[in-house]
Amino acid sequence: MAQPTTDDQPKALKPALDSMTLLVAAVIVHDKAANRVVLLQRSDQAKFAQGMWDLPVGKSEHGEPITETAVRELYEETGLTVKPESLKVAHIIHGAWGVEAPNGFLTVVFTAHEWTGELENREPRKHAQVCWVDADAIPEEFVDTTASALRCYLKQGRDVSLDGWR
Repeated sequence: MAQPTTDDQPKALKPALDSMTLLVAAVIVHDKAANRVVLLQRSDQAKFAQGMWDLPVGKSEHGEPITETAVRELYEETGLTVKPESLKVAHIIHGAWGVEAPNGFLTVVFTAHEWTGELENREPRKHAQVCWVDADAIPEEFVDTTASALRCYLKQGRDVSLDGWR
């Protein structure tokens, strides 16, 4: 059955904001030659996971493509710049719920093997530190979802993980 039209335009669907899943991007900056990755440690003032390690990660803004979210968040948090077209999808996380995401979240985890800039902690209120960490020595005190994605990527394991689903 055809959708009703007005002035030859399809009738728009009602916004589903109350049921929307939060879209998030994370980036694994992997220096393969030195076998190290960029990690950040959340500060005591962070919204969640205070003191825990994490990947550079953040929420997509309205109308923003997920690759642009990844590029923007990586730069805002670490000072590193990557080209959107150089990002490769490494993992997808589908969480049933999360901070600021009562209806769930979908995190697209990208890898970047080329970057410019100097690593720095650009958000010291949110992060206690931002640093290179040996890929064979990932800290145990790590946000569960992104830790799982990072470990799967490093072991070339599964591409999707579920969190909080029965």
